[in-house]
Amino acid sequence: MDGGYYRSKQVIAFLVPALVFFLAFNTYPLIEAFRMSFYNWNIVRPENSQFVGLANYMKAFSDPVFWTSMKNTVLYALVTVPAQMALGLLVAMFLNFNLPGTKVFRTIYYLPVISSWVVVSLLFRYLFNGEAGLVNYILVDLLQIFPSYVSWFRNASTALFVIMLLGIWKGVGWSMVIFLAGLQGIPTELREASMIDGASSGQHFWQVVLPILRPTMGFVAIMLVIGGFNVFTSVFLVTGGGPLHRTEVLLTYMYYQGFERLNFGYGAALSYILGIIIFVISVIQLRLFQKPVEM
Repeated sequence: MDGGYYRSKQVIAFLVPALVFFLAFNTYPLIEAFRMSFYNWNIVRPENSQFVGLANYMKAFSDPVFWTSMKNTVLYALVTVPAQMALGLLVAMFLNFNLPGTKVFRTIYYLPVISSWVVVSLLFRYLFNGEAGLVNYILVDLLQIFPSYVSWFRNASTALFVIMLLGIWKGVGWSMVIFLAGLQGIPTELREASMIDGASSGQHFWQVVLPILRPTMGFVAIMLVIGGFNVFTSVFLVTGGGPLHRTEVLLTYMYYQGFERLNFGYGAALSYILGIIIFVISVIQLRLFQKPVEM
């Protein structure tokens, strides 16, 4: 009895600091932000903040920049998530053959994942610089594909292309690791059985591998969608949401409203709108990928 009581006190002693940290820096800010979203928040004198009810939430639906940021966020997720999943699965299947140098290639593909978002964002900003960028030098001076240098960040479509390319490049390694773990968990007996039944490599992939990987694909898709809707650093450092807010995404627009315009109430409302969107999409994805595997 005494030993169990002593162990319980030890467990509590280890849990309490983490719990206090979580409540102080996670739960409390969430509750406070939710409260702020119903006010025209006065950052200098919070007690003088004006209660506006749902006005901040309703304001978003008539805000053209909000819809631009929503469109860009959805477009970013629609492009980067399938690309990361497809390329990650392709690389994982290649590395699953355990060819010579496989460990080296695993490290190379995973390096972008552990690289700092700040570093790689500034690197891409330099690479796609309109005047002295390496990409323009290769495309114009070396390969002569384009007649003149491209101002990548002065046009919204080309700027978003660079941001999406950065997101795909940085995320492929993470998808690769998860898919590789799933592929290595498939019993070799299934491969042998499908070969005995006369199945080709393509039939084995579509009818055996993909169905087994469905839960893994569901997990990867959910995590990538959440990450896609939370894109911030690359947009903030590469374009800053410009030109004229045309490359804004939801998080950068929230930052702009909260920390540049000091409109904390509206920024908090935008954060909860984003949270609701991510929650709904995640629930839909869970339902789609929780279907039983049919062999």
